[in-house]
This record gives sequence, C-alpha cells and structure tokens, in this order.
Amino acid sequence: MKKKNLIFAAFWAAVFSVSFTACSDDPETNPAPGGGDDTQLTDKNVVADDASALALVNGVYSHWQPLSSSFSFIIELNSNKLISFEGEESKEGPLNSRFEQGPDTWYQVKVFNHLLLSIAQANEAITTINNSLAQNKVSQAGYNAAVGKAKFLRALANLKLAQLWGEIPIFTENGGSTTERKPIDEVFAQIISDLTDAETLLLNYNGDPRVPSKQAAQGILARTYLVWGDNPLSEAEVQAIADSQEDPVFSKTDARLEKAIEYADKVIDSGLLALDPEYEKLFGREYESNKRGTNEHLFTIAHDGDKLDAQGNHQTHCSWTFPFQNGENGKGYRQNHTEVADDDLYDDWKAEQPDDKRLAKTYLTEIVNPETGLLHHYYSPVYTPVNGKGVDQSYENAENLEITQNSVDRIEIRYAEVLLTKAEALVQLGRNSEAAEPFNELRKRAGIETVAAPTFDQIKREWDYEFTYEQFSLYNNLRWKDLIASVQKVGSYKHFDAHWEHGDVSYTTEQRAFFEKVHNHLLAKYNNVRGRHYRQPIPTGLSGEELGIAPQNPGY
Repeated sequence: MKKKNLIFAAFWAAVFSVSFTACSDDPETNPAPGGGDDTQLTDKNVVADDASALALVNGVYSHWQPLSSSFSFIIELNSNKLISFEGEESKEGPLNSRFEQGPDTWYQVKVFNHLLLSIAQANEAITTINNSLAQNKVSQAGYNAAVGKAKFLRALANLKLAQLWGEIPIFTENGGSTTERKPIDEVFAQIISDLTDAETLLLNYNGDPRVPSKQAAQGILARTYLVWGDNPLSEAEVQAIADSQEDPVFSKTDARLEKAIEYADKVIDSGLLALDPEYEKLFGREYESNKRGTNEHLFTIAHDGDKLDAQGNHQTHCSWTFPFQNGENGKGYRQNHTEVADDDLYDDWKAEQPDDKRLAKTYLTEIVNPETGLLHHYYSPVYTPVNGKGVDQSYENAENLEITQNSVDRIEIRYAEVLLTKAEALVQLGRNSEAAEPFNELRKRAGIETVAAPTFDQIKREWDYEFTYEQFSLYNNLRWKDLIASVQKVGSYKHFDAHWEHGDVSYTTEQRAFFEKVHNHLLAKYNNVRGRHYRQPIPTGLSGEELGIAPQNPGY
C-alpha cells in the first residue's frame, strides 16, 4: 500500500500541475517495458502482487463516488421531470433546472473533471500493471481482473462524457491528447474497444454488482450500441440548431442496433441475471447491491457514507432534504434540493396506468411520519409529490436516516435496462413482435397489460415508467432527438399557467410562494431550452482554470 501511495502522489502532482496537458509520445516521458536505461522498470512503476494491482485500480472509484448524486443535477434537471430549489436561483441546482448552465456551473465542472481524472487514473493503473506483468509481479488472472476493471471504468467514463459533451479528447495508456476533441465516431470506437477488452478479461457475474463482470461489460456494450445506433449529433449539427427551439430529425444506424441486441442477448442468455419480483425492493439501504440475492443489480457504485468514501450518495438527501417539515401536518415549509416538477407527472401516469406498481414507488403523494403517526400529503395545494426513489423506504419505522448518512449504493445498470434496450432496438428495426417478450417482462412485474407488438411510443413511455429519476431522462431525450419537445411538455403542467405568476389567493402565503417558484422554473424550462442543450458547456477545471479543450460547444 505504501508503494501504491508513492506512485499516486507523484502521479497526481503531475496531473494537477499540467491540468490535463497532452500525453506525450516521447519515450522518455512514456517509457515502454524493455527499453534502454530510461525505460528500466523499478519498484516505483510496478506493483508487487495481484492484490495491490486490484487496489491500484480501485482508486479510480474515488472519482466516481462524488458523482452519484451530481449526475442527477444534470440528467434529471435538464428534463421536464425535476426542478431544483437548492439555494438561491443563481446557484448550480437552479441554474440547471432553468437551463441556464454555463462553463463555470459547478455540477458541469464537477462531473466533467472527475470523469477525466478517472480516465487518467485508469490509464496510469493500466501502465503500472502492464509493467508488473512484464516483471512477473502479477499473475495473468490478477492482470485480467485489474486491467479488465480499469478498461470497464474508462469506457463508462468516456460514454458519459460523449453523451453529455459530444466530441471529447481520447487518451489512453498509449498516449493521445487531453485537449484535442475527437470525432464522435472515434470516441465511440474507443468505448467499444475498451468494453470488448473488458468483456474478455472479466469473470462472470457472481452476484456482487460492485464488482464489474463480463455481463456488466456486455450490458454497457448494449447501452453503447443503442446510443451510437441513434446517431449522436456532430458538433456541426448542434451548431445548426444551437439557438433554435426545433429538435433535429431522428435517425439511426441499423447495424449498431443489431449489435445492441447481440450484447443484450449475451446477458440474457447467460442466465445469471433476473428481474426482482418486487420492484419496490430494488431501492434503499436494505436492498442495495443485491442484498436480496435476486440478481437484478448488474453494476453499482459502492457508498459507505460521507465520512468514509470520497463523497456519500446524496440522491436521498437532495430528494428528501426536510422530512416531514413539508406537506400537510408539516411544521414548516422548507424546499427540498430537488423537487418533482409538478403534479401532472403523477396524474398523467395514474390516468394511463392506474394499476402500475411502479407509480407508488416513483411518486409519493402520502407518507406517514413513523414518529408521530401523522399522514403528510404531498400534492397541491399543499406541495408537489416527492421523488420516491430518493426516499429510503426499506426501513419501516425509521425517519429516513439516509438524508444524513448518504450510504445507499448508486445503481448504474440493472437487468431491466438490458431487457428494455433489446426491446427498443428491435422496435427501431421494425421487429416489433419480437420485442414483446423482453418488453412484457417489465409489464408483467408492474402488473399492467402486456402487448403483442410494442410501438416506439410505448417503448419510450416504458423508459419513464421503469426508470424515472434513475438518471436516464436527458440521455433518452438526446438519443430520440426530442429534447426540446419533451422539455416543453411543462407548458401543459398545472402550475405553468400565467395565473401562478402571483399565486392563487386561496392559498396561504407560504403555499403561494412555493407554487410561484414552481411556476417560474417551469416557465424558464419552456423558454430557455434550445438546440445548444443537446450538449453541455465545456467547463473550466476544478479550480476555475481553463482546460485548453477547444472549441467550446455551440451556443455557450
């Protein structure tokens, strides 16, 4: 461990001093095994054994843990589903809620930089472990586990960067620039390369989703091919619509969609994964990371809480910041860091699928305070519904300790996504009747009607039913090229109407103030969303420095 810390101390000093400067192809700065004196391997650039090789790669997670809740502040707030009252309107949460983010908005800065740092750290680990293998310090099995994990995490970071920022720099242990943005197809080719390597190197899923597995790599490959198959926009295409409120035309590449089906089938045919029969028991402390042994969680980011890991998972805290101080019987009127955008999200779903078991988990309109026995209603004119996936309901008689502990693991991918990915790819290819089997597995668990041949619109709605507030909203709108139309659905929401600019006189002062704020956020979403929001702004570094990545995305 001491040796590993010395390696990282030197590594991070170099990384931060150059602020992501380009990797050099000079052999004197990137020594290769087997070279002359300048490339001699020493105990400073190898690890001693399999355990230390794996520990080296596990250090990459220090950049993933701070992002578990931060992803929601981009992916869910940049949609019609969530608004943020986290501080003043000039703060980072409200800026994203109102589509007013810029290069210095903290959540964009945080996510972008930590993902780049995770890639840099994965690269360093791969180089070190390659050296260790050459020196017979690690076994082939140890090498496979460590490098497979590093490539899996590197691919996942690049995928998220590409989905949110488009063309990005690509740099690996073999070099590459950290400032030169690569064409989108080159980015996806690197992601695919890393994931196929990881698929080969990693072992089968063993029931522990905190450990990347062969099936986790296959599941992310299915996701990647679906994203790539829906033809991500190029910089020029975004430039053409940057100031417009018209969505681009949807297009697809069938060969990539076929690959999405192929990799989804690999996961399905392995027989190692399954849907948990009880949807509501997928979320919360008691159920995190497959504690039930039902094998639906495919890959998760581990959290032990604020005091132990790099940063706790604040999704629960942000959704349920002030428990039982709001709603009917609340003693105050405090605003959560993130709020459900309006009653309509609950109402529309209930009108469409009143028997859907997922609705009551996703939107909470009534919650009993176990300490007082009082029933709190979360619905206008008192409040808006509460994001149920941000309330730990796994302990029956506890006042949601997770708002201070922040220790629930974040689910990156679960088996349900694999099934719906396959179903969607089949529907996009016109093979709707074949899509019925994976599609209906989700519907049967939810207790709603099955269909003989799902339509594309039904597929899209099923993503909402199954995954709302699980960090999919923006990603799906970007794929389907309906971001602007989807966000502008808020124009039909109850509190969008101009009447709410000054509130309803029948409401209390506190109620009027709350729903005026809801109205202002809905109005801002509707008016501010533009074609430029198909990309996030290239941000500054963590300390506000310029990263040298150019050009800036259109419209920022």
